[in-house]
Amino acid sequence: MPSPATPDATDAPASSRRYLALALVGAAGGLLSGAFGVGGGILMVPLLIVAAGMDQRRATATSLAAIVPASIAGSITYLANGQVDLVAALIMALGGIIGSWFGAWLLRRLPITWLRWLFIALLVAVAVRMLLVVPERAGGHVGFDLLPNLLLFGIGIVVGVASGLFGIGGGTIMVPAFIAFFGMGDLMAKGTSLAVMIPTAISGTVSNSRAKLVDLREALVVGIAATVASFAGVAIAFVLSPEWSARLFAAFIVIAAAQLAVRAVRAQRRESGLTRGDDLA
Repeated sequence: MPSPATPDATDAPASSRRYLALALVGAAGGLLSGAFGVGGGILMVPLLIVAAGMDQRRATATSLAAIVPASIAGSITYLANGQVDLVAALIMALGGIIGSWFGAWLLRRLPITWLRWLFIALLVAVAVRMLLVVPERAGGHVGFDLLPNLLLFGIGIVVGVASGLFGIGGGTIMVPAFIAFFGMGDLMAKGTSLAVMIPTAISGTVSNSRAKLVDLREALVVGIAATVASFAGVAIAFVLSPEWSARLFAAFIVIAAAQLAVRAVRAQRRESGLTRGDDLA
């Protein structure tokens, strides 16, 4: 029998499998991040729940922390190719930082059931939008007009709330908004979206860390894998047509929403059964 000071022989393989699962989740999220201009949380949150056994809150906080390095890598690559509107990114990021504080506050207070179904509803809405509105490849910068800049700031607040609440970088909101409201091309929208995510994700992660909702070591594993994969994702973005980009993105989202819906229903049944058991007791 091993002494108390000796680690259990089964701990190391279990730990290795967990870190491998976290790295694979990060790689999937990073690929999505670079290819579609999103943080990758739209895929990483459900995968962290399924593959790593995290609950909704911890998966959300871990995903948001991992988005930071992946967003930096992806936005630098888009910037090098002239596909980032820095002024628009700065204005929206200011709103995003404010919104992320409120989103992280809500994350600590809303019931788990609400978080599950709100996130699923967000996924479905984004998938429908991507199928109905096909982006253009060409498009320009926003400029310095007052009303567009106020709109950027307002959308940034919404993005920040979604970021802190759902663990996503906000690209699922920003990319469609940049295209629909500001006439950006799909590549410019993706690159600018990733640039906005950097301060927004950092702000939300600081709040989550203070609330002890995130294991930074696990988030680092996910983040490193996401960063490496994001370069391949950007390369895919420049090869894919806008039409195929929108269709593939919608397909990813629908699959993620379906998985989460099934798990949410099962979890509610388990919780309902436990409640009935307590009542009988």
